[in-house]
Amino acid sequence: MDWLRENLWVAWLSIAGVLALAELASLDFTLLMLAAGAFTAAGVAAVFPGLLWLQIVVGLVTAAAMLAAIRPMIVRKIHDGKELKTGSAHVIGRTGTVVKEIHPDGGGSIRLGGELWTARPYDDVSTIKPGTRVEVMSIDGATAVVYPISEPVRHELDTHPGLNDPEPGPQPPQSPAQ
Repeated sequence: MDWLRENLWVAWLSIAGVLALAELASLDFTLLMLAAGAFTAAGVAAVFPGLLWLQIVVGLVTAAAMLAAIRPMIVRKIHDGKELKTGSAHVIGRTGTVVKEIHPDGGGSIRLGGELWTARPYDDVSTIKPGTRVEVMSIDGATAVVYPISEPVRHELDTHPGLNDPEPGPQPPQSPAQ
């Protein structure tokens, strides 16, 4: 018992370690703040080994200050960020462009952030033309369920021969070559 009284800092350090490890299970940052209090009590015990009351007071004040001042800032920082979306859920709500006509029976595709996705319309009657901007409503397996948000973009259709040929009509008079 005399060894423990002379080396009380080891006990405080052990308490701090146990609290810090328990924090890994809770992830609430409360036990981590208490571990900080025990750690400062270990420092006081190393400098003033005979003053148990001072170790307890410093440990409690430190833990209370950490719980009141530091923990709310840490929790706010962690919970203010965007929610991490994993898997195919990260594409829901994003917009893309139809590259192959989308029919209710499937077979269409969209370009979404540089990737090609198979797509189908959100209802059983719509057909969405190439070049149309669409928004992803949900993911069904590996197929994006989409709905149009704009009319087809003309320049996307330029790749089809004959689509952009001028309308036949009166031609301007030609000047004779000299």
